[in-house]
Amino acid sequence: MQNRVIMKTHSLIKLLLFLTLTAFASFPIIAQETGQTPVLIHAARVFDGNNMRTNTSVLVIGGLIAQIDAREAFKSGAAKVIDLGDATLLPGFIELHAHLAFQHIPADTVLKHGITTIRDVGGPLHPPYGGDGSLRVLTSGPIITAPGGYPIPELGAENIAIAVATEQQARKAVRTLINGGAVVIKVALEPGGEAGAPWSSHHHADSGPHRKTSHSKKPWPLLSEHIVKAIVDEAHQQGRKVTAHIGEAKGAKIAIDAGIDEWAHVPCDMIPEALLKKAVSQQVKTITTLDTLSKCTGAARNARAFAALGGELLYGAEIAHPDIPWGIDAQELMAMMHLANMQPIEALRSATSKSGRYLNSPLLGTLQPGAPADMIAVQGDPVHSFKILEYPDLVMSGGKVVINNFERSVDMP
Repeated sequence: MQNRVIMKTHSLIKLLLFLTLTAFASFPIIAQETGQTPVLIHAARVFDGNNMRTNTSVLVIGGLIAQIDAREAFKSGAAKVIDLGDATLLPGFIELHAHLAFQHIPADTVLKHGITTIRDVGGPLHPPYGGDGSLRVLTSGPIITAPGGYPIPELGAENIAIAVATEQQARKAVRTLINGGAVVIKVALEPGGEAGAPWSSHHHADSGPHRKTSHSKKPWPLLSEHIVKAIVDEAHQQGRKVTAHIGEAKGAKIAIDAGIDEWAHVPCDMIPEALLKKAVSQQVKTITTLDTLSKCTGAARNARAFAALGGELLYGAEIAHPDIPWGIDAQELMAMMHLANMQPIEALRSATSKSGRYLNSPLLGTLQPGAPADMIAVQGDPVHSFKILEYPDLVMSGGKVVINNFERSVDMP
């Protein structure tokens, strides 16, 4: 009887996932039928992507979340039971700004340190992959920029930049990127020279053979507003958002006037409040990267002002920059709390459910029925110490256990 219930539940979950992805997703979530034994996980606390719950259990079948409920709602059956004890179970984190491919960061290291989905923005182009025991990797492909514009002076163009000089070239570049699997289009609106900016300072000293040092003090050329508008229009027609690398007011104004959806960083220089207000009114999202920008003169003020005006900040630490952990960055979460006045739960939401919704996959980053079973667990309560999130004792990707340091693991008869 129990097996029949599990089979029926599994069929329903597969149907729900199919319908959800058909309606909302712009890229495939890879969470397939694997023939795995169902897994039942008990934990003192479960953060489901939206709220913290106590004495809650999660049933995983075929790589998907089948049920989340009070512990007593589950009966002994064919599932393997993992009892985490005084621990917290959470969705795996979503990192919205990374450079794994360009900097050759090991994907398995990132996964083992709590990130189960990344968006690689500015690197080799490829379709989405992973999520079935490996890191789920999405990409923007190379950054669209002006001829000679950022990142070409610092890092070259191979696999990282596409230079366009006309609207026709811009539209063609967008179509090429989307056809190659890009889930977002990234443009550079970066003249360089911002005080403390890691992209134009000694931070690039370890960027390897691709680095091309620019000795000119002239500002880097920028895409014109009409070309950026063409990029945004083409991307929107193809169902993709556009993110912009900006660092100061001129780039911010072009981004706003052209209808850019997202700022890839909190800007490094101080942005006039009038521009921040306009960005908020246009529902522009900003990826934080505050740890990376810690030496910038205006980043902290911009984050504080943007949040105070009602702007939405989403988690991104820019994995691959020097001194940034190859996984969850507790310092980033703390900066979001202190600078954007977020409560701990809100910071966790920004790295899980909010990011999943932003990626047009509302189940990603949650522990809801039908969601991919991407989960991490830590001893204790991360609300009181974000640092423990950097070293999870349980990591699961698509229902497959990657790490399990918990000892209370038993098989039910």
